[in-house]
Amino acid sequence: MGVEGGMKCIKYLMFFFNFIFWLCGIALIALGIFVQIELKNTLVMTSPASASAAPIVILSVGVIVFFISFFGCCGAVKENYCMVTTFAVLLTIIFLVEIAAAITGYIFKDKVQTVIKDEIQQEMNNYNSSMKNTLDDLQKRYSCCGINSYTDWFNVTQFKPGRVPSSCCKNTTDCTKNPTRENTFEEGCVKKIEDWLKRHIVIVAAVALGIAFFELLGIIFACCLMKGIRSGYEVM
Repeated sequence: MGVEGGMKCIKYLMFFFNFIFWLCGIALIALGIFVQIELKNTLVMTSPASASAAPIVILSVGVIVFFISFFGCCGAVKENYCMVTTFAVLLTIIFLVEIAAAITGYIFKDKVQTVIKDEIQQEMNNYNSSMKNTLDDLQKRYSCCGINSYTDWFNVTQFKPGRVPSSCCKNTTDCTKNPTRENTFEEGCVKKIEDWLKRHIVIVAAVALGIAFFELLGIIFACCLMKGIRSGYEVM
């Protein structure tokens, strides 16, 4: 015996919001891939784990959301009590994990600057090796030079004293032998990358809030549908 009346409305609402939730999962997967590609194009992290942590978390949540929402859609259409219950439990767990992740991210947000600084310093120290092209691309892309300013290059032992790479020059004029504030990118790369992250974190936060909203709706609709299905079984 299927659900009737208001419960049928809840059933279709749950299916609709799960479909939106499924699209959110696809959006998270795409966002995770985008962040991973952007990080690889920006920094060659000395620790693979530190480079992949953020995009892997986003990608993993996206995949989980994708499958859970699909599971919820099937449960709603078939009016299967076990599937709907499993969906509600998994969605609640995911919601709690996301809250924990958000709190952890807020607590450790100040360490991002340290990680970026250490990675750029490592690339500067190894500039004459495989890091040269990566660091040159980074400085040209963000119009920056060094960690905090172009003078950071003066302290790199593997680089010629008092000189900077050509990627620090503002224009085609060669400033490598006589760098000044006028002919080099004055701002350091750490601040530039931080600014880029701050601009794009708004997108991540908006997506996260949207998904959290649909998760709460999904949990509420699932609980209502579970009650309706159980009532149908009791009538039978």
